[in-house]
Amino acid sequence: MRTDRTFTMLKPDSVEKGNIGPILEKISGAGFRIVAMKLTQMTTADAEAFYAVHCERPFFGELVRYMTRGPIVAAVLEKENAVNDFRTLIGATNPADAAEGTIRNMFADSISENAVHGSDSDENAEIESQFHFAGREIF
Repeated sequence: MRTDRTFTMLKPDSVEKGNIGPILEKISGAGFRIVAMKLTQMTTADAEAFYAVHCERPFFGELVRYMTRGPIVAAVLEKENAVNDFRTLIGATNPADAAEGTIRNMFADSISENAVHGSDSDENAEIESQFHFAGREIF
């Protein structure tokens, strides 16, 4: 299992507000190398499968609607200690609790529209990367 790669998505709110460039600059400035990236839109089936772990949660339907309302930017990032360093860079899920200067502190509006996704483990980084990218798309 690679520990130097993680997966991220810039969520529909980030794309809608034109924050792709500024967020990618923060990611690059923190020493991450982009090894795969694409602008795409999740279908309802995609979002339900990607977030299946939350299917019993009361917010599941709202999450699926949010993630399918517009394009996302999916990316695989590389850096030593990628998962943990990226989780630190994006900040707490609730932007009100996110540390100053983190992506969610700077770009998220609420806990439900929190700008960006970051894998929570090396295992999930691999699963999530494979969900969005074919092996030949990752460099």
